[in-house]
Amino acid sequence: PPHTTLSENSLHSGTVLNSWKVVWVVLSEDGLEFFKRKTDNAPKGMIPLKGAVLTSPCQDFSKRTFVFKLRTAKNQDHYFQASHLEERESWVKNIKRVITCLQGDRKFTRKSTRRSIRLPDTINLSELYILMRDQEDGVKELKLEKEKRVYNHCFTGGTVVDWLISKDKARNRHEALMLATGLLTEGFLQPAGDLSKEAVEGGAESAVLDDPDALYYFADSGFFCEGYSSDEDVILKEEFRGNIIKQGCLLKQGHRRKNWNVRKFILRDDPAYIHYYDPTKGDENPLGSIHLRGSVITAVEFVPEAKRYDVDGNLFEIITSDDTHYFLQATTPEERKEWIKAIHTVSKTGK
Repeated sequence: PPHTTLSENSLHSGTVLNSWKVVWVVLSEDGLEFFKRKTDNAPKGMIPLKGAVLTSPCQDFSKRTFVFKLRTAKNQDHYFQASHLEERESWVKNIKRVITCLQGDRKFTRKSTRRSIRLPDTINLSELYILMRDQEDGVKELKLEKEKRVYNHCFTGGTVVDWLISKDKARNRHEALMLATGLLTEGFLQPAGDLSKEAVEGGAESAVLDDPDALYYFADSGFFCEGYSSDEDVILKEEFRGNIIKQGCLLKQGHRRKNWNVRKFILRDDPAYIHYYDPTKGDENPLGSIHLRGSVITAVEFVPEAKRYDVDGNLFEIITSDDTHYFLQATTPEERKEWIKAIHTVSKTGK
């Protein structure tokens, strides 16, 4: 069954405990168990899935992306945050299948996982977004200049409309605008300039404008704007310009206290950087960045100065060109292999 690190926030019977904690989650055939850490034998709690309702994407937390909500048969709400879109979609798909199996008194098995559950008359915006993000066949991200400002990783509302029509996702421009507005409302697209922001705030029928001056960007892209600064438009530094190569949660050892914390890592190339974040606080302000150009990445079997019980294995080390050492733990040998390979490639090719 799926199992990974997610952020979890529970609202129990009217009491708001609005603090997010990183938990290890395992999906069983009738519930969602969550553990304080992966190595714990007993779960901290279990959410029964019989009669539960899943909401995704969940918009209850405007600053947080990739959140889904589980409402149990007893009307208790549980919120979970994945580290990226594909991870959330995988969880949602599998949890929905368990719920459907429980409704029909069937056992959730891998066989039923392959049988796709088709939602009639429902457009899957997440799938549409993944197609739009395709490097070859998706919506092209451009560098666009408007009124002495340069918008990077951007496109116009008209480009989105043209793409939706060309891929037979919409029959006409009006229908395409409705679809694009859905993507904007769900947070997959973001307004980039004054005109597109005004349209969103103005509450027009279509929040996406079919206009060459209305600019948008993908929620998880390296969008940044140059030429001026304001509180609204954060000018991201040079190191955020690259495409995202890989992202997910790893354990990182602190430099001073040598304790281990779950951190969300985002790896970009050109320039070669890996940023790490507190996964309970979103992606706006990284806790730190590692410049990977010329660094060495190796699997290691032990960490000097680490307490033995803090280490589950699957360790690897990044040594930067200025000889700073970072020790990280993946959850599985495969995951460690994937991270080492991806970071190694970026360290060689990125500037």
